[in-house]
Amino acid sequence: MPKKLFKSLPDMSKARNRVDMPTLRRDEIVVPQEVEAFAKGRKFFIKTFGCQANVRDEEIMAGYLELAGFSRTQDHGQADLAIINTCAVRENAEEKVYGEIGKFKANHLRDKRFTLAVCGCMMQEEGKAKELIARYPYINIIFGTHNVPEILDLLAEHIRSKKDLVDILSFPGDIVENLPSTRLDDYKAFVNITYGCDKFCTYCIVPYTRGRERSRAVSDILDECRKLVEEGYQEITLLGQNVNSYGKDFGDGTSFATILEEVAKLGIPRLRFMTSHPWDFSEDMLQVIAKYPNIAKCIHLPVQSGNDEVLRRMGRRYSCKDYLDLVDKIRRIIPDCALTTDIIVGFPDETLEQFEDTLTLCEEVQYDGAFTFIYSPRNGTPAAKMADNVTDQEKHERFDRLVKVIEQGVSAHAKEMVGKTYRVLVDGPSKKDAGMLSGYTESGKLVHFPGPAQLKGHMADVRILESHTFSLIGELVEDPWITLARDLRASLLEEPLAKEYFACKRQVEEDPGLIELRKKIQDAQRDMVRFAEAGNDVGYAKAKKAYKDAQDAYQNHPLVQNLLSAGGELRNELMTLMEALS
Repeated sequence: MPKKLFKSLPDMSKARNRVDMPTLRRDEIVVPQEVEAFAKGRKFFIKTFGCQANVRDEEIMAGYLELAGFSRTQDHGQADLAIINTCAVRENAEEKVYGEIGKFKANHLRDKRFTLAVCGCMMQEEGKAKELIARYPYINIIFGTHNVPEILDLLAEHIRSKKDLVDILSFPGDIVENLPSTRLDDYKAFVNITYGCDKFCTYCIVPYTRGRERSRAVSDILDECRKLVEEGYQEITLLGQNVNSYGKDFGDGTSFATILEEVAKLGIPRLRFMTSHPWDFSEDMLQVIAKYPNIAKCIHLPVQSGNDEVLRRMGRRYSCKDYLDLVDKIRRIIPDCALTTDIIVGFPDETLEQFEDTLTLCEEVQYDGAFTFIYSPRNGTPAAKMADNVTDQEKHERFDRLVKVIEQGVSAHAKEMVGKTYRVLVDGPSKKDAGMLSGYTESGKLVHFPGPAQLKGHMADVRILESHTFSLIGELVEDPWITLARDLRASLLEEPLAKEYFACKRQVEEDPGLIELRKKIQDAQRDMVRFAEAGNDVGYAKAKKAYKDAQDAYQNHPLVQNLLSAGGELRNELMTLMEALS
């Protein structure tokens, strides 16, 4: 009986297919009995490499595993189940994966029921799964990006058959809703709006690992975002390999501007999105970004190269002039917008003069930040068949020159921020200095400043005092406890009990019968004072009776009774909250 069961292996020709339409699935989640029994008292560990899409996959896998009964551990040595979620975009990401897999040999030797799974984009590359199985025989399950919703079924089959499984679907991809999720952050959330990519840039493996571009329904996205707002999230990032293409597959005029505006209307304090391809960037998008103050004025706009011939070989579909015209339009419509980018150096056949065109473009744009990469071929992409004729030495020399030019722009923007005040979403205490807090401005700038740890997850106004190019030093503008009190008040006003109380209060204030009773009470009070001062005992007694009758009628009125009941419930809720905080 073979120990390895190869159910399906990656096929780049199938992954390249763009003919079939995606299927929308709303699967009922059923935990297999084998998994439920195995999960009792056991812990899982997930290590993710790569982009935000991979992070979102981790949150979904964690949701499935916790639903099954596993608990999470951050200590790989304590893991009974470990999942390594891989990235295929850069060569160095793959090298890190090999080191991570090696850590779990000790778990395997210690406990024969220990289960190691490897998944993600790297597994969608042809040949990788077989290579890993041969190199690391203690890997138990290998699956791809399209198999994430089947994680519990794969685990059940492994437990039941006692065989190691390889199941990597290669197809354009479906849309699966009703996915469980355990968010990695209590205040910032990623929300997928599209999956896959149809651009097929010659160097990029993503269209093969993630499938075709396919958009989630507006209603499903809004339901997910609305729930996040209700749960108190402060920031949502809309995710897609190319968010600008959102809605094109619907064919009904729905666009990224549509969904961006609808999510902004939900009232999330800060809304971001990534990534945008320059080819699909519309002016409608810019108008929506400019219109809503809660949409971050920060756009990630990958250029990849500053030379037209290199862009043509990359399959980027725009010229440098097209790109710079778009930058000018962005800065005209959104003057304070921060721009960040991606750049590859050392693409096949890139000459020194072509690289220097990239430097010239960067000097002109003056980016607020950039992710810079040395080109490395990805098997299965068209660029991998091109002669990689730029030497490693040339690549590294160009990379160093590029970083210096990028730093000039970053530093210039950072220095302009000194002395100004910015809204910062606080991530919590700094990793390097527990006495300092860290957070990001709307433009994505990292700021460190002194303050109490209780500010984590809150928005705070911070005045910038110093620029250190890639991070800033600041100070709180107001007393942090005033900030916390204001946020607590705003949060309480959104609680159902508080809403019910204030609704009852409005009814009492506006009811005509109660308005008349309040007038009678006031008139009787004035008469009591007037008769008392005149020594008129008979008149005082009549006025006192009129006052008591009106007061009794008022207190026994159903609307007033509702208000008193709602007030009592709200008071109890506040007392419970105060006890929890003390």
